[in-house]
Amino acid sequence: MEKAEYTVANKSDDTVVCYSPTMITTNGVWQGDNPLDYSLPLFILQLTLVVVTTRLLVFILKPLRQPRVVSEILGGVLLGPSVLGRSVNFANTLFPLRSVMVLETMANIGLLYFLFLVGVEMDLSVIRRTGKKALAIAISGMILPFVIGICFSFILHGNEAEPLAHATYVLFLGVALSVTAFPVLARILAELKLINSEIGKLAMSSALINDMCAWILLALAIALAENDSTSLASLWVVLSSATFVVICILVVRPAISWMIRRTPEGEAFNEFYICLILTGVMISGFITDAIGTHSVFGAFVFGLIIPNGPLGVTLIEKLEDFVSGLLLPLFFAISGLKTDVASIRESQTWGILAVVIVLSCAGKIAGTVLVTTFYHMPLSEGFTLGLLMNTKGLIEMIVLNVGKDQQVLDDESFAIMVIIAVVMTGIISPIVATIYRPARRFVPYNRRTIQKSKPDGELRVLVCVHGPRNVPTIINLLEASNPTKKSPICVYVLHLVELTGRASAMLIVHNTRGSGRPALNRTQAQSDHIIHAFENFEQNSSFVSIQPLTAISPYSSMHEDICGLAEDKRVALIIIPFHKQQTVDGGMEATNPAFRTVNQNLLENAPCSVGILVDRGLSGSTRLAANEVAHHVAVLFFGGPDDREALAYGWRMCENTGTSLTVLRFVASDESLASTTELPPHIHDQDDPRILTAETDGIQEKRFDEEYLNEFRTKSAENELVVYAEQVVNNGEETVAVIRSLDSRHDLFIVGRGQGMSSPVTTGLTDWSECPELGAIGDILASSDFASTVSVLVIQQYVGLMPHETVAIPDSPPGQPDDKLANRWTPQASGTATPVF
Repeated sequence: MEKAEYTVANKSDDTVVCYSPTMITTNGVWQGDNPLDYSLPLFILQLTLVVVTTRLLVFILKPLRQPRVVSEILGGVLLGPSVLGRSVNFANTLFPLRSVMVLETMANIGLLYFLFLVGVEMDLSVIRRTGKKALAIAISGMILPFVIGICFSFILHGNEAEPLAHATYVLFLGVALSVTAFPVLARILAELKLINSEIGKLAMSSALINDMCAWILLALAIALAENDSTSLASLWVVLSSATFVVICILVVRPAISWMIRRTPEGEAFNEFYICLILTGVMISGFITDAIGTHSVFGAFVFGLIIPNGPLGVTLIEKLEDFVSGLLLPLFFAISGLKTDVASIRESQTWGILAVVIVLSCAGKIAGTVLVTTFYHMPLSEGFTLGLLMNTKGLIEMIVLNVGKDQQVLDDESFAIMVIIAVVMTGIISPIVATIYRPARRFVPYNRRTIQKSKPDGELRVLVCVHGPRNVPTIINLLEASNPTKKSPICVYVLHLVELTGRASAMLIVHNTRGSGRPALNRTQAQSDHIIHAFENFEQNSSFVSIQPLTAISPYSSMHEDICGLAEDKRVALIIIPFHKQQTVDGGMEATNPAFRTVNQNLLENAPCSVGILVDRGLSGSTRLAANEVAHHVAVLFFGGPDDREALAYGWRMCENTGTSLTVLRFVASDESLASTTELPPHIHDQDDPRILTAETDGIQEKRFDEEYLNEFRTKSAENELVVYAEQVVNNGEETVAVIRSLDSRHDLFIVGRGQGMSSPVTTGLTDWSECPELGAIGDILASSDFASTVSVLVIQQYVGLMPHETVAIPDSPPGQPDDKLANRWTPQASGTATPVF
């Protein structure tokens, strides 16, 4: 047996722990061995326990809008001496002292590589571009909490300490209280849907500056803590660290740039280069640790010097899931295992703890409000910004762990600071979500549909894209939408990105990058590809303007981002891809079930018309000129607001040179109409007012249909490329037969969703619907057994408010009319007027 001393910090008696170099792997339970006596099986069990506990807490706290870091710290506290660790058997069996060395070593390796990734993802040009306002908010938000930290250091630390030791304590406490966690803040802003708001951008810029200041202060604090015998040694540490940074910039960065130049564009990086860089992370950590700073400082600086671009993308893809999903929770667990809430014994200390939480939080808010008032920002925005700047996370935990390891912080101070971090971060999301309502400059607008849009006015379209595969057909559809000098098209291209547990902070702020900057990760590279395609379309087309945007959100609430943007930009039509894509053999397969949820939610809540595009290619049959393509469009008209909107879009298209339009109207035969006059089963009285309502609405809709069709036929009578036909059918079967017999030369079908409309010509079609959100006809056209070369656009018209209703702002209280979520009151087959969203 080899003996190794494991000293428990700040205890008068040292605990001697025995390590056996041979007890790594077990011979098996059948040999009578206990796996938990061996270091590897014990470590695997500890890691599994930490990850499972953390994930369970993430799931439990998700409804409370808690960031993942809170769950990770609480997971450690739960397993540590504060809760489960109070049981001596549990602590000695699963977390014995002899296992701490392996656990801490692995946790620090995870931390090393995670901070390397943070450095790789961080774009320092963002800091250079931040204005004076963000800089002032960052500095003022640090000074006041730092001063509060100095004041409380005397209460917590006592006055008997040496001046230098006290100065180090003050530095650690001040940094821990004044820091803002940039990655955690990015996720909170994204979940609260404030990321693209002015306050969100300001918070991100300020947090980034704050983060960089915290790193410098941390390096200084470590230098003082490790060399408290003589201040000259501390000076050498600072100078050596500065030299390390300079060498990284002047020597290592050019060497990495040379590696990138040696790799042809589009090709994978040589495995040797990747291995060299990953080894470089370890070497940087070793050097800074040997200098007297912390190893994570070296890894972070090494990550910062990696040029943004394909190399960064490759490194992130190789490391991120393993490091942030498996190893990083270990570091937070270690912090929790070191936290013993029972060490805070005196009630007076709990009182001090509460005061520190309130005052440090108030300090950041006060500092921020001072600056925002100077810049004439509303008080509510200043207060919210101050709250957001109180977000704590990884860097604070590093500060506290280093402080405890260097014996600057005792058990009590460490426990107090960990509780402060959890409480302050935990309360931010719920409070901000409750108190902050962005002031929407809401102006009611009438042009919410294509039918109501002025023929000589700008048409605004919001196009949603999941990935590059959606782009070609959407561009061809926009090209066919007849942009003219009289009626140009303004297109807002929204790249939909899922906000996942691993979404990095820099991904979330990638909108702030300057144009031409290299991508920081795969999603960003995809976004760039999409933007370039649309910008190229804009350059090669006349009377089309493109504005690219990104929505980063969980799929469950992504429709809110889309609806909010549509309202802000006052668009007439939202186009979103269908959740299924065409396979090689012509069939349709679902790409991501979550896309369907987004589409369904959007149809329910959209503030304007919505088109779901079933993409089977839309290249056009012949090219007429450099940027003109002939398209053959068919509109299937059954009646109702959705079909009128489909006709309005088709009508706009046919004004384009070379685009032919076939309008096929389906009319119910007298025989089928007679068979549908019997009363619905739940209505027994012929004079039931619900029948009268449905009949009145039905007659009104038919009148609207006739008026619009007559107008269309009159105005397009001279156009030889427009064909109008009527088809009399008895039932749904005949309707399907007619659709199947249509000429295969069409490359786009436009149909109304037909929601709420009942007609004998679609009887029985909804019984077998696979995708009801497309309506009866849309579902048939999108099915795998239908024509494999024709794209389909299923349109739902925004009906909106009834004439007697009034417009209210989106945040109106329940029970008041709300324009954004106005009900569509349309007659159902049952004979009652039912709301359909």
